[in-house]
Amino acid sequence: MVPSIVNPRSPPPSQFRLQVKKRSSLAQLPSPTSDTLHLSSMHKADAHARSRIITSIFSPFLSEISSATSEDAIFGEPGDCDIGCRHTTPSSEQTSNVPHAEFGHCTNQNYRFVSQYNPEMPVTEPAVEEPPYYIVLTTYLSYLLFIGFGHIGDFFGKRFAPSSFTHLMPYDGYAPLNSDLDSMYTRRCKRRIDDCFSQPITGVAGRTTLIYDRYSEDYNHTQIYPGTTTRMLNVASYNYLGFSQSRGGCADAVEESIKRYGVSACGTRLEGGTCDLHRIAEELIARFIGTEDALISSMGFATNSTIIPALVGRGCLVISDECCHMSVRTGVRQSNAHVRIFKHNNMDSLERLLREVISQGQPKIHRPWKKILVTVEGLYSMEGTVVNLPKIIELKKKYKFYLFIDEAHSIGALGPRGRGVTDYFNVSSSSVDVLMGTFAKFFGAAGGYIAGPKPFIDSLRMHGHSGTYAEAMTPPVLIHIIACIAGIMGVSSVPVPPICENTFQSVTRQLSTDGKLMPSMACERLHPGMLPASALPTWLSLPPSLSDGSEARERLRRLAFNARYLRAGLEKLGFITSGHPSSPVVPVLVFNPGKMATFSRMMRTRKPTPIIVVVVAYPATPLISGRVRFCMCASHTKKDIDVVLKACDEVGDLLDIKHGKGKRWPIEEILKRSIELVHSI
Repeated sequence: MVPSIVNPRSPPPSQFRLQVKKRSSLAQLPSPTSDTLHLSSMHKADAHARSRIITSIFSPFLSEISSATSEDAIFGEPGDCDIGCRHTTPSSEQTSNVPHAEFGHCTNQNYRFVSQYNPEMPVTEPAVEEPPYYIVLTTYLSYLLFIGFGHIGDFFGKRFAPSSFTHLMPYDGYAPLNSDLDSMYTRRCKRRIDDCFSQPITGVAGRTTLIYDRYSEDYNHTQIYPGTTTRMLNVASYNYLGFSQSRGGCADAVEESIKRYGVSACGTRLEGGTCDLHRIAEELIARFIGTEDALISSMGFATNSTIIPALVGRGCLVISDECCHMSVRTGVRQSNAHVRIFKHNNMDSLERLLREVISQGQPKIHRPWKKILVTVEGLYSMEGTVVNLPKIIELKKKYKFYLFIDEAHSIGALGPRGRGVTDYFNVSSSSVDVLMGTFAKFFGAAGGYIAGPKPFIDSLRMHGHSGTYAEAMTPPVLIHIIACIAGIMGVSSVPVPPICENTFQSVTRQLSTDGKLMPSMACERLHPGMLPASALPTWLSLPPSLSDGSEARERLRRLAFNARYLRAGLEKLGFITSGHPSSPVVPVLVFNPGKMATFSRMMRTRKPTPIIVVVVAYPATPLISGRVRFCMCASHTKKDIDVVLKACDEVGDLLDIKHGKGKRWPIEEILKRSIELVHSI
């Protein structure tokens, strides 16, 4: 079945309501052994509900029934009400109780993989295929046409409809708010496809998610929300391990923390405006990463933008990858340090630049740099590439610079133990001077952290702006982070010997010229094992699957399989992808901005399984490198990825975006030989 394209000006869908019914006894729960019957009954209930309303509300295919739950959501007909009453949108608690909505059930151990670097293979950057020339030419032509017609529209609009162009014209002695050229892309292109960005959701962004329906009658100048929702298969969230759930061990721990601490105020106050949960969380982060100490911040973006100015200043040099995140660039600008850029993940470019800046010194005065800091990302979210850490460590030993790694997307997503790129390449975390990460992806929470040697972290507590001026993290967020770390590391019932808790070799440190403590040589640390029970709050109780670490290990292996399977399947279908095989972010290059928006709308309106995806365009990517990003999660099942591949196969043929030069397979063969594909890349 070929999907149709929905225009943002399409009429609003009808209202609907989800009715949640609680079962009175456990005997009424669906048995895990009767999954097929239960799935059939769910489909019948859904079909019955759709027959009672005017416009269909799609319900995605729920593959492989999950374990029995205490509540079931039934897609029922609207309840009785007086004439003129409004059908309100169901609450997040109601909508999150749909089976499979948060975490798919999959017991097939063949659909597992361990994300780990093979030392026998060289670390190489996968080359991105070049598209045909006609694709490049038509993409440039589309931008030229839109810019040309946009200027013509502005020229006549200012003269014949000045009331609609007041923001581009001087008014009452004030200068224009916007420039014609600077705002051209936003006004003439981005706004018309705004329905593809910033999708409003309700409930948990798990395996599936509920999207608020919206439409526009004026090409997205304004958007209308009728109050209905549509459940879609979610491949657009950073919830990599699926820990962002409304039920389970982490959710229960958060609920208990609210009873004990409240929502926004910490109960047991300590010095520096923190509470006992802050101290516990920082200690656990340091254990998890494998460093001496850690500092947490209430916002991931602010972690970079406020910490980097405390690391470098005038007379220092920051060498950054050209694809580093905006938070890193913001922090470097605020530091007043000199900045140089090297080609993305190109170690030859980095070494040439290091030779040049070290030999030349500071501009004009040619004195040696006070400090050289190289900033890279563990996993680049737009490209899906992984940093060549072994080579950078080799260059670090040779040229004596400090290394800063942003692991916002790699922590929890890479490595057999989920500890990021150092775990993936089996490199000691002490070889990296500064390890930064966020809690918004792997942990499913909010905030960020900086991990490193204790004297360095102590210095950041005094000089970093995030600890001094930012708001403290709330107890529910902190306890969710603590529960996630405990789940992935496991909790030992036997006391851990002190030598296993924190073992370092002797290390010498020097005080830098600007008064900041930095390590002068890398220290070695034993890889952290399970957590001692004493490291957690005494009242925290986790289910056995979390406390022994088995659940987290399953999630890590499922994520690795899903990521590799989707990437391999897309490549065999003929799409041009970029990035590392183990990256949970899988970009598919679409190039043309019109095709990018159409791809998103066609996936969003497919029947019977709508799919929500992420589209990325200029200025987040180069002008002609518009792309669709698929974000894999451990909550997806193999059948979910099959649905995505089938949809991409159909849409890719219709839009002519299959430009890969490799050997192509039919979709049936890809679905059948999935395990072989995963192990072949």
